[in-house]
Amino acid sequence: MGQHLKRVVAPKSWGIARKTTKFVMKPSPGPHNTNALPIAVWLRDHIGVARNMKEVKQILRQRDVIVNGRPCRHPDMGVGIFDIIAIPKTGSYYRILRDMKGRHKTITIDEAAAQSRLVKITNKTIIRGGKVQLNLRDGSNIIADNSYKAGDSVVLSLKDGEMNKIIDHFPYQAGNMVMVIGGKHSGNIARVTERITVQGSLPNRVILKDEESGETFETIDEYVVPVGREKAAVDSWGIEE
Repeated sequence: MGQHLKRVVAPKSWGIARKTTKFVMKPSPGPHNTNALPIAVWLRDHIGVARNMKEVKQILRQRDVIVNGRPCRHPDMGVGIFDIIAIPKTGSYYRILRDMKGRHKTITIDEAAAQSRLVKITNKTIIRGGKVQLNLRDGSNIIADNSYKAGDSVVLSLKDGEMNKIIDHFPYQAGNMVMVIGGKHSGNIARVTERITVQGSLPNRVILKDEESGETFETIDEYVVPVGREKAAVDSWGIEE
């Protein structure tokens, strides 16, 4: 499998120029899968700390880029929504979100906010020994108790000695706040008013209310990520920007 694809067919979520060069790096299989943005493209095209692939590789060899608490060494590693990226040598910390057009958006955060990350639970399984494994949206998984449900979000610590420890939990239920990460309402923060289970192969629907405008709209389960309870955790996550 080649390491590159044509820029003109790169996912729109990458938010990169289409005609500057013919090819762009393709993400390797791993976190976030299809919509993953290669870390090399993020470093060069999004924040401009590298001018070319040679500089990208040099930065990564020095272990200067930390993704979700771990050094990133491969330029084709994918990053995606809610990932935390740190460049400690420059004192720079970032969170990846989605804008109103469904494109990856880089939010600057402080060091304290970079000590944890939010991730959605896609499903859970029982593994050897009767332990419960939470399978997360970014492709990772953790061991936890049975109190968490598919569709909920958990906040994981990125601190040394506490890596991936659950420090908060946002249930996916009526009354709680969610962020829309797909569809025409991408980037909106709204409150869940009703969840509708659909029989058959069609996705379940959810009715949301925008607290600021008062608008009520509908989307599907796949497009929402819980980000708070009575109010969105904007001070922690930067989603107000």
